[in-house]
Amino acid sequence: MNAKVSNRPDFIARIGNWDNFLAILTIGVIVYALFAVPNFASVFNISQAVAGISERALIVLPMVLLIIAREIDLSVASILALTSVIFGLLVQDGVPLAAAVPLTLLAGAACGAFNGLLVTALGLPSLVVTLGTMALFRGIGYILLGSGSVNDFPDSFLDFGIDTVGASPVPWTIVPFLVLAPFFAVMLQKMPLGRRIYAIGGSPEAAKYSGIGLARVVLGLFVTSGIVCSAAGMVYAARLANARANNALGMELDVITIALLGGISVFGGRGRLTGVLWALLLFATIRNVLGLLQVGGDAQGTVIGLLLILSLLASNAAERIFAGVRATYFKPKTGE
Repeated sequence: MNAKVSNRPDFIARIGNWDNFLAILTIGVIVYALFAVPNFASVFNISQAVAGISERALIVLPMVLLIIAREIDLSVASILALTSVIFGLLVQDGVPLAAAVPLTLLAGAACGAFNGLLVTALGLPSLVVTLGTMALFRGIGYILLGSGSVNDFPDSFLDFGIDTVGASPVPWTIVPFLVLAPFFAVMLQKMPLGRRIYAIGGSPEAAKYSGIGLARVVLGLFVTSGIVCSAAGMVYAARLANARANNALGMELDVITIALLGGISVFGGRGRLTGVLWALLLFATIRNVLGLLQVGGDAQGTVIGLLLILSLLASNAAERIFAGVRATYFKPKTGE
């Protein structure tokens, strides 16, 4: 009996995953906003919406890697605040930008290394470690600067925070994300390091006995998270023209929501950046629409909290539904 391969396009099989469902949902929300929300489609509003998501877009990149590896970093917003304070103080003391930027990145790396060493060297859970450093890092920011702020920055730095790329509505603040996102995607999906991260998240014990340097990889992920958070801290300072210890309060919740909404499994070992990018766009659209509809910050926080819970429930339920549809309607044919 000769096996025959059907050329009929398996439409449901192709769309039957969370990434594509999220893409359809995001496009639907954007279409609704275009026709139903006043001023949503204006160039100024689009530019502001993109600029407003810049820091979260950066921080979610290393957060995705950490969650896939069964770790988490709750201190990301505090590292952002602390490094923005460090950067502001360096500039205030007359340090040129060419030196202040790498020094701030080193400070972020040190914060990430501190988290990583507590997790890898002492074997402490990352949830508990970063819950503690979330308060620690922000507290150091208050010690360094108090309740005040640094608002005097070079014009070239402030221009980066408010200008757009040429005549386009794309703000310069989103450019660091656009540069880093392809690198993170290729590294996660195509490079050996990405396979190691998935292996660690799938089964840390199995990864360890297969020769993967688990502690080295996890430490590297935390250091990467610290560096990217420090870059986000400088972007934040440029965009709002201030550096202070209470910057980005609660941003860690937004970042985790985006990652989980994007299909990254909270249990590790699963997820791709494709879904996270759609979740980022959906998050930015919802935030912008709520703002245009005069919905306050507290109510927006409620919506984000609900999104976090629903993303956990929906992603798990959707995977089972999609798997059932594929198994029922697209069983492999061995012949006729």
